[in-house]
Amino acid sequence: MNHTDANHINADGTSTLDIAVAGGTGTLGRHVVEELRARGHNVRVLSRSSAEYPVDLSTGKGLEAALAGCDVVVDAANSVSPRTMRATLVDGTKHLVAAERAAGVGHHVCVSIVGCDRVPMPYYKVKVAQEDAVMAGPVPWTIVRATQFHELIAGVFKATARARVLLASKSVITQPIAAVEAARAVADAAEAAPRRRRIEAAGPERTDLHALAATWRAATARRAVLLPAPVPGRMGRALRAGHLASTHPDVQGAVGFAEWLGEQSQRGYGVRPVR
Repeated sequence: MNHTDANHINADGTSTLDIAVAGGTGTLGRHVVEELRARGHNVRVLSRSSAEYPVDLSTGKGLEAALAGCDVVVDAANSVSPRTMRATLVDGTKHLVAAERAAGVGHHVCVSIVGCDRVPMPYYKVKVAQEDAVMAGPVPWTIVRATQFHELIAGVFKATARARVLLASKSVITQPIAAVEAARAVADAAEAAPRRRRIEAAGPERTDLHALAATWRAATARRAVLLPAPVPGRMGRALRAGHLASTHPDVQGAVGFAEWLGEQSQRGYGVRPVR
């Protein structure tokens, strides 16, 4: 099956696709699933704990059955554990694309990170290896690189604030995006033909980590001291150069960090509106 399958053309001329989302219960993946379903597509959520489509990316177990009849696969799976991230992201990608080829899947959409090839972090090196596996694979592809999620940044601040400090350097330049807006960019990519190139999605504001920490502290009324915490070496140079931001993103979100925090407050997630 592929995007032109006649059985997928609706009366209004739109196409309904069968799309599998690996990591469809994660921070980004759940929004991708919601967005694709809202657009009328048939979506399968692939994960180890899935009742309907249980898979293990590190071994490939379950992929053959889970991908049968799929048009598109979105890989939003993730692992940050040093023990498992290569098995999940690199080996998992190789297992995915092999199963996709066997199932006749026409498009592989890989979720990645802006600047992963320019910031010397072990996790980012694994993401680069994942991208390489996608590009070398037999299935037509699109890679969607996103900047840091508001959810991730807020989570880091929440964790460090437990010690009543916020480690936040003014020299760390970033351009965070709401996960739901990144998910729309991923959904757009899944609906389109494979581009065989990278697409970048970034937030509306290029700023520094210190400013974001101050905004988070005001929004949450946390009593925490802001510490500059400079980042030394090659890592520091990469972060000061703005490699976590995107100069000319293909997709730009509209919701800034302060506005996102306000939305969380309205939904009862334990923060107050920024004044």
